[in-house]
Amino acid sequence: MERLILGLAVFFGVHCISMVALGWRDRVAERLGKRTWQGIYSVASLIGLYLLVSGYGAARASDAVLYATPPEFRYIAALLMLPAFSLALASVIPGRIRTAAQHPLLLSTMLWALAHLLTNGSLADLLLFGTFLVWAVAVRISLKRRPARPIRVLPSSPANDVIVVVGGLALYAIFILWLHARWIGVPPLA
Repeated sequence: MERLILGLAVFFGVHCISMVALGWRDRVAERLGKRTWQGIYSVASLIGLYLLVSGYGAARASDAVLYATPPEFRYIAALLMLPAFSLALASVIPGRIRTAAQHPLLLSTMLWALAHLLTNGSLADLLLFGTFLVWAVAVRISLKRRPARPIRVLPSSPANDVIVVVGGLALYAIFILWLHARWIGVPPLA
């Protein structure tokens, strides 16, 4: 459990810098250089991600269940996950979906976390998915008070919304039918 908590602290500590210390981040990035700052940020994020993934796997194996939901909730979770992949794609593919969602990756993260909280009730689940949900909501709120930063996206095209929807549905189908069980070890609809 300690590794999971350390991973969450490192991963979200890095990801909260812009939210709580924007001026400091800008000064450090300017002093070190943009590429160096991005490198440090990326390495710290990857270390945090490794710690939280490996810590979650270890904690999940021995963690007590705090709550249990009806088995039917897995279908609600599957419905919540349906737009999540398309929203994640919309974060890098500009179009009407991206514009309407404003911050599609945050919305995708919220749906993902909520879906998993509906079907997983251990302490490790609550820590992992609950932290992602709280973080995504906090970032979404904080973005209203921060200056907008340009985000790298693919070139705009009228076909992008079709690509986002079809690509998202394809990823959803692949993940729900095969990858989730293979990578996570749990078939989502079983």
